[in-house]
Amino acid sequence: MESPQPQQQQQQGPKKRGRKPKPKEEKEQQQQQSASKMKEGKKAHQPSVDEKYTQWKSLVPVLYDWLANHNLTDGSVPNTLVIANCEVVKPRVAAAEHISQFNEEARSPFVKKYKTIIHPGEVNRIRELPQSSRIVATHTDSPDVLIWDVEAQPNRHAVLGATHSRPDLILTGHQDNAEFALAMCPTEPYVLSGGKDKSVVLWSIQDHITTMATDPTKSPGSGGSIIKQNKPGEGNDKAADGPSLGPRGVFCGHEDTVEDVTFCPSSAQEFCSVGDDSCLILWDARVGTGPTVKLEYDATPSNPLQKLVESSVEKAHNADLHCVDWNPHDDNLILTGSADHTVRMFDRRNLTSNGIGSPIYKFEGHKAAVLCVQWSPDKSSVFGSSAEDGLLNIWDYDKVGKKVERASRSPSAPAGLFFQHAGHRDKVVDFHWNASDPWTVVSVSDDCDTTGGGGTLQIWRMSDLIYRPEEEVLAELEKFKSHVISCATKA
Repeated sequence: MESPQPQQQQQQGPKKRGRKPKPKEEKEQQQQQSASKMKEGKKAHQPSVDEKYTQWKSLVPVLYDWLANHNLTDGSVPNTLVIANCEVVKPRVAAAEHISQFNEEARSPFVKKYKTIIHPGEVNRIRELPQSSRIVATHTDSPDVLIWDVEAQPNRHAVLGATHSRPDLILTGHQDNAEFALAMCPTEPYVLSGGKDKSVVLWSIQDHITTMATDPTKSPGSGGSIIKQNKPGEGNDKAADGPSLGPRGVFCGHEDTVEDVTFCPSSAQEFCSVGDDSCLILWDARVGTGPTVKLEYDATPSNPLQKLVESSVEKAHNADLHCVDWNPHDDNLILTGSADHTVRMFDRRNLTSNGIGSPIYKFEGHKAAVLCVQWSPDKSSVFGSSAEDGLLNIWDYDKVGKKVERASRSPSAPAGLFFQHAGHRDKVVDFHWNASDPWTVVSVSDDCDTTGGGGTLQIWRMSDLIYRPEEEVLAELEKFKSHVISCATKA
């Protein structure tokens, strides 16, 4: 069975992917490193990254039903979009010997590339349009969002010096670089972005194609693409790069870079954003371009009460916010991840309590900044979080505080954490649940130093013995035990 996986980016040169530390962060990192060195002499030997990785690898046959490891480019090719399919093995088919004998420095035979696009600049983020999997949006180090019809785009040979491919559409509206915050609407062909200009920008691809049905200039053979194929030089001032489209709305309310955005699963008009101002902001395009609700934290609260009164905002996290996701099963639940190493869950019906930001729960299991959070499509209470500590944690909020959970997990394990993917050796910059194959995840790490410069893509599925109800697992083990006894008796 083949299931399309998110397209992956490749990079030129040894430049590290991920967020670049700001001056204050660099100073804090230096202070932390100095403190760590002072403590090293007082502590017992801590396992190295390679030692931890070796320990994880030895447990792969026990923890996983399937695992594919794919080393990305070493930086010898230009910036590219690689469109590929991954052959996902059906549950309980993969042999333990197979999944434990992968080569972390090789490319997986399960990942089959069928097209390459030369991207104009490095790819910081890529998102697929739910209404048409052939349409993807990318963020690079510029103010624009680039839209690609990956089926209509010609296949390119990735060699240094090659001219970049021409985007099918360019979304304009940001006044400064927009690098990470990018989302596609699940209900309408809408695109949402955030950037260094502190704004959130909304576009409708439909605005570009409303005249497509009667437009005689539509290029033949475009294969039913939802992107109107303009002729070179036709009706735009960016003819060399592709046609452009202005926004439906520019939403202002943040006081620093917008790091992530997401749509409400049931409404194209409602969305939220998070940023380096430690704010979570909810927006409703039907009522204007100002915030609906705003949560904030003053990074230097010499007089926090005065700050709250003046701006009428509330505390969300204790540091920059890097990521946000809206629960597709329950419109009221929103996750945020922060540089304070935590994930918080908010209920939009009760965001504050006595003037203070009031999360439902705070999940503490990472040892570095959280870079990505995403709800599972398979169970409404399950979500994942990845961080700069190289870990991808899988949580189940339903298990928090329950006696079964307390009895089954180790005393040191954070509440709600039931699986930890430790197959990456550096920060996990992005991951995505596969909606077609239950409990299957694709994750990407920025471990350029350990893999020769290109990072690592992994597609994996944990053993169902881990997430299934305990009574089901015990019942199945009893059946297996009875079967073994029966076979032994007959023999």
